[in-house]
Amino acid sequence: MPDMIVKLYDLPPLDESLAACRREGVAIRRARPPERPRLLEWIGEHYGFWSSEVERCFAHTPVSCHIAVRDTEVVGFSCHDAFAPNFFGPTGVAADAQGRGIGTALLLAALHDQRAQGYAYSIIGGVGPAEFYERSVGAIVIPGSDPGPYDDLLV
Repeated sequence: MPDMIVKLYDLPPLDESLAACRREGVAIRRARPPERPRLLEWIGEHYGFWSSEVERCFAHTPVSCHIAVRDTEVVGFSCHDAFAPNFFGPTGVAADAQGRGIGTALLLAALHDQRAQGYAYSIIGGVGPAEFYERSVGAIVIPGSDPGPYDDLLV
């Protein structure tokens, strides 16, 4: 799976995506340190080894992980600066919550965060759904980036 690059200085607005999620009863917000154990458990159940990258996000101040919450249940997450500085990911949305704009809102929350830190571009690592990133934020595939930095991971 190749990596992609996105221009952070030309992102769609975040507010519209957050409002659409609120209409679905979902709040998008930054994860908080006391939520770490519960979030890591949820990610471990749904996404396996990604929990190690999410755990890394809790070492940052502020935490570099955003979550989607319906009532008191996690339905999605997005991270940045986890695998490497200036990288977006991992990210995921529960199967029963997909197709409602939650993934887009989580993506935009993380990318707007990176832009606020001064980055001009972000690398979306090891992309699965390239069309989603192309459509959502105009990301393009980085030629020759497969397998990229993930080539010899011990997972």
